Amino acid sequence: MIRTFKKTGLGAAAVAVTLLAGQAQAANWLLLQGTEPSDAAPRAKLWGFIQPEYQSTDGTELAAGPWGGQSAQFNVIPPDLKTDSTFQIRRARIGVRGIGFPLDSKVNYFFLAEAGNNGITRPGGGTGSVKLTDASVTLNHIPGARIRVGQFKYPGSEEGLQAIHVFDYINFTNVSFQMMLERYFNGNGSDTFVTPGGNSGPGGDANRPNGPVGAFRDIGIQVFDAFRSGDWETSYALMYGNGNGITRSDNDDNKDIYAYLSTEWIFGGKGGRRQGFKMYGWMQDGKRTLTTAGAGEYDRERWGLGSTYRRGKWRAAFEYMEGEGMILNGTDGGAVVGSAANGPGTTASFNVATTGEADGYYVHFGFAPTPKWELNVRHDVYNRVTNVAAAERQFETTTLGVQYFFNKKARAILNYELRDADAPNLAGTAPPNVILDEMDDKISIQLLAIF
Repeated sequence: MIRTFKKTGLGAAAVAVTLLAGQAQAANWLLLQGTEPSDAAPRAKLWGFIQPEYQSTDGTELAAGPWGGQSAQFNVIPPDLKTDSTFQIRRARIGVRGIGFPLDSKVNYFFLAEAGNNGITRPGGGTGSVKLTDASVTLNHIPGARIRVGQFKYPGSEEGLQAIHVFDYINFTNVSFQMMLERYFNGNGSDTFVTPGGNSGPGGDANRPNGPVGAFRDIGIQVFDAFRSGDWETSYALMYGNGNGITRSDNDDNKDIYAYLSTEWIFGGKGGRRQGFKMYGWMQDGKRTLTTAGAGEYDRERWGLGSTYRRGKWRAAFEYMEGEGMILNGTDGGAVVGSAANGPGTTASFNVATTGEADGYYVHFGFAPTPKWELNVRHDVYNRVTNVAAAERQFETTTLGVQYFFNKKARAILNYELRDADAPNLAGTAPPNVILDEMDDKISIQLLAIF
């Protein structure tokens, strides 16, 4: 694994910081669905949530390169990638959950569909449609070894595993958005030639995703459980999945393996707002297959460790992650995917580093002075393609946030992101740094209503 011993010290130091400071929902996300006892879950419970929002940047254009003067991918709002400011319905999910009672109270099911405007319903900014995000059955018959089968969140990063409707921020960290939130492609992005007449050459394309964003989910089987001893709870999970995202079957003969282990000192509370201190580690190992440019099989490995803390008015979290193999590597020249270069040249495409290495981390602190108000600050760093000096990019964002809770099921979130990126091994005057110097800050406002 990448620079494991060097980074272990960073992880240990950050765990110590969270112990002293006070996101961090100290919750057991493995058990929050599919394990409801018969006296806590009806036969069928309809539920869901809506997240309307507004996001905006200054819309600064590319300052160099073949797409100079055009929109920058990082300064427009996903998933449409057409404007630097927009209102949209980020998520609109509806589902049903319950148990097989009176037939069998140990059988739980969970179903959830997405109708919002995001990478699940509109991958790569394409045509939108409602997509299934979760459809699983959990069997709770074997003590110490619950079994979940279907499509569901895989055991992994805290930022991906936790329920999105209790997430303290609007946007994910750079390391989660780029390295963990997987997109699936047919090629590596190198096949984007355009003829002098401006027409696409043989096989030229923008290499858009070939399906929905992974949404931190997979289709497969998982064995998991939690064990309580006094104020401590230890959990584990092992999963065997397709490794090809959601809403479809496997595309090759390879499967992904996921492993997760956590231990938590519980102070009180329950559910997504349980109070406690948790430490955890996780890993993923699989392969991905490309069929066009760069055709072949490539490794995709991820691992991480972290901690969360929540007690009284204080919240905190830290997580460090590494990746090897398939790494999303931005777009050509920072241009909006699908844009033609100025004059004869290439069409901007999504790129994939098939043998890349990357690492990143985030630190979060929160303080709730009153039950209605919560203040948050998060700093995250992502180092992309660290094994190729000229291709390495570093992304650094500090997010300032305020939350106002109208009640337990409705709140407003305001975020201001101070964003920065650079090519650390290139001169400041090199085109990549001239381009990245134009990365704008971002402001986001979101409402959440749960029903």
